[in-house]
Amino acid sequence: MASDGARKQFWKRSNSKLPGSIQHVYGAQHPPFDPLLHGTLLRSTAKMPTTPVKAKRVSTFQEFESNTSDAWDAGEDDDELLAMAAESLNSEVVMETANRVLRNHSQRQGRPTLQEGPGLQQKPRPEAEPPSPPSGDLRLVKSVSESHTSCPAESASNAAPLQRSQSLPHSATVTLGGASDPSTLSSSALSEREASRLDKFKQLLAGPNTDLEELRRLSWSGIPKPVRPMTWKLLSGYLPANVDRRPATLQRKQKEYFAFIEHYYDSRNDEVHQDTYRQIHIDIPRMSPEALILQPKVTEIFERILFIWAIRHPASGYVQGINDLVTPFFVVFICEYIEAEEVDTVDVSGVPAEVLRNIEADTYWCMSKLLDGIQDNYTFAQPGIQMKVKMLEELVSRIDEQVHRHLDQHEVRYLQFAFRWMNNLLMREVPLRCTIRLWDTYQSEPDGFSHFHLYVCAAFLVRWRKEILEEKDFQELLLFLQNLPTAHWDDEDISLLLAEAYRLKFAFADAPNHYKK
Repeated sequence: MASDGARKQFWKRSNSKLPGSIQHVYGAQHPPFDPLLHGTLLRSTAKMPTTPVKAKRVSTFQEFESNTSDAWDAGEDDDELLAMAAESLNSEVVMETANRVLRNHSQRQGRPTLQEGPGLQQKPRPEAEPPSPPSGDLRLVKSVSESHTSCPAESASNAAPLQRSQSLPHSATVTLGGASDPSTLSSSALSEREASRLDKFKQLLAGPNTDLEELRRLSWSGIPKPVRPMTWKLLSGYLPANVDRRPATLQRKQKEYFAFIEHYYDSRNDEVHQDTYRQIHIDIPRMSPEALILQPKVTEIFERILFIWAIRHPASGYVQGINDLVTPFFVVFICEYIEAEEVDTVDVSGVPAEVLRNIEADTYWCMSKLLDGIQDNYTFAQPGIQMKVKMLEELVSRIDEQVHRHLDQHEVRYLQFAFRWMNNLLMREVPLRCTIRLWDTYQSEPDGFSHFHLYVCAAFLVRWRKEILEEKDFQELLLFLQNLPTAHWDDEDISLLLAEAYRLKFAFADAPNHYKK
């Protein structure tokens, strides 16, 4: 018993870490333990002596063993630690911590403080900086403040759901583990956050010389609707960064476009061009959304844009698929002058003719800038698309070998479904509202419409892995891949897709090497 007492005294006396001693571990599901904030969770315990006691030098293995053999025993101190570790945080404490991290993060980003939900009582607490992820962390999460739907209730043992974030992947993001229903964040907080973000865009665009790198950084996670037209014109390279040069550039480019119309458009019925014009005339009514395309004014505008582009780019001419690339630019620019809840139902009948003329010219030039970067997709035999489909096949084989092998076993070739993904930039696979959000990021990425699009397609395919693996028939599998159920997708789904594509871009940036230019 004397030896037991000695060991006990040694255990209480030593402050050093011993084998088997319990150490607090904090992961993604639990915020750092703050004793000032969560002091109520701790039961009153005797205060440990603050004066360090010099440990007796251990000269023999027997003395060392006698001093440490009780490290695995559950003594009084172990009971306290185990009870504290087993005690779960209640929902009020979790939400207090989550809102504190959100508020601090907003302050760091220069945004207004998010308001707490009505059910939360805010208590004075010491401010702390939110933890920043390591530079090598490639996870991108969504912030609770941007959620529009309630997350299903989950037990404490379940992993925290992926959450939304407006911040660019290049910047640090904060993971809020254990956060409860995001609907507790008031709508006023959401509107304040969006207003703050819009102000940042407006201030950046109003400067004498717009910082295009900063504009790309802000635009990666989506562009607010009021500033999207000007932002797209800048990111596409259509307008200069200098604000004083923009009006003259717009006037000159619009005048140049209508000079093309006057010079070339009457030749559409000539024998040398009539096949091109006829194909354009056939393809436009097949486009979507029908409510927009079937308006006579819109049909005429699209015919002129596509015909002039084909005449001025004889290396490729007009190819089916180019027609789809007009729609996002036209819709974004027209929405600057009309209020439309849904981009699919835009009505141009009330837009003045002069405004429509300017929008037509702007659409032509921005589409031309886009096609300059992917023109090999539309030259003879479309070698750019052939190469990208092959790159996608090799990339998927590395990302998800099981999906790749399943497609191969059922003799489904990537060209049979992915050709359209490359030819139309996924415009036939997702709703128009999602395409616009997708293009916000594409125009923020270097070679977004060519290089980054490859990773988006890979993430898009793997997104359906469960459904793909369940299909055991060639015909059913191919039909599924050609008609993916994305009709109800929104910006949130696209944000998750882009986050996964961003992760893949860095995880597999070296693949496939022999296809790199």
